[in-house]
Amino acid sequence: MSNHVLDTVMESAERIAALGPVNEELGRLDDQAAKVMREAGVIRMLQPKTHGGLEVHPREFAETVMKIAGLDGSTGWVAGVVGVHPWELAMADPRVRDEVWGEDPDTWMASPYAPMGILRPVDGGYVFTGHWQFSSGTDHCDWIFLGGMLGDADGKMARPPVQFHVILPRADYEIVDDSWDVVGLKGTGSKDVIVKDAFVPDYRVLPFAKVSDGSAARDAGLTNTLYHVPFSQAFPLGITSAVIGIAEGALAHHLAYQKTRVQITGTKIKDDPYVLYAISEAAAEIAASRTALIENICRFYDQAEAGTASTFEERAMGRRVQVQAAWRAVRAVDEIVARSGGNGMRMSNPIQRFWRDAHMGLVHAIHVPGPVFHTSALTNLDVEPPPGPMRSMI
Repeated sequence: MSNHVLDTVMESAERIAALGPVNEELGRLDDQAAKVMREAGVIRMLQPKTHGGLEVHPREFAETVMKIAGLDGSTGWVAGVVGVHPWELAMADPRVRDEVWGEDPDTWMASPYAPMGILRPVDGGYVFTGHWQFSSGTDHCDWIFLGGMLGDADGKMARPPVQFHVILPRADYEIVDDSWDVVGLKGTGSKDVIVKDAFVPDYRVLPFAKVSDGSAARDAGLTNTLYHVPFSQAFPLGITSAVIGIAEGALAHHLAYQKTRVQITGTKIKDDPYVLYAISEAAAEIAASRTALIENICRFYDQAEAGTASTFEERAMGRRVQVQAAWRAVRAVDEIVARSGGNGMRMSNPIQRFWRDAHMGLVHAIHVPGPVFHTSALTNLDVEPPPGPMRSMI
């Protein structure tokens, strides 16, 4: 299947790869990297056609993110995270969709969705306050999705808890510039953001429960199957795709490095059966991760297209596939990096950056395996998982 966006991106492949160290030095994506993605339409892949989007199959989006991440991990990560937000904004009130995309369909939105703020109800909407971490690509975004909890008139969290995704323009939040000091994915600029008593009209608020159960997409009248894939499969797709793409980038640089390498013992790598075994095993593991992730999202897409709602057990297994794919790919990276010798860890060798980026991507909340594997196993045993963290990302 043709993927025009990916083809366009690949015309600038050398440029994206060359900007990797630049992004890292800046602590955010260089403007040139963002420009390449804007011009190729990467962030419009899941955007509704009514607002200049492309509405591609999520497989195409995942494949594009993987390819970009294979060139530079930070650029791929921003593509995967920021690229999902138009998918959800499609479900929002038409007024906010027009506010975000009315003048410029290439307007980008940041996040995070973690509910670190409180919404205090007032006439016509809410007053919103909070402090969030990990807003990837935020310097290049003019709007943001932020997770929040409904509060009472005093700003205390309401009971029972009710979670929202809140949409704010750039003027309503502060980016904390020195808040992204990390060992990997440094070029993503995943900085803190702060909101202080911002008024949010009620039409700029999406109940998370309606996004999660699919009713937001139905209420918005969205007819493309793309928007009826479960949130728990669509949102992590960009993130896991980035990790697998980073693993592919690490493998590519490892192969290029090992082609002419001679070990201190005088043995050429091409004559070392132990390293050759590790290369093949790692390549097979990374390829299996890609295949599993793509097959997984296609299965949920096909199910949505058939009009069949996925069960909790199916979604839990889908999350298990995503998490396992990421871990398997990064473990494979560890195996080849361990066989790259000391020179492979020099800062001049891109392998070390892909290795650091891969591990940073693995610690994202959606890749924490414990609750996902626990939940998936319980559902396989016909046990209903209890409310709370075990169900929150399923």
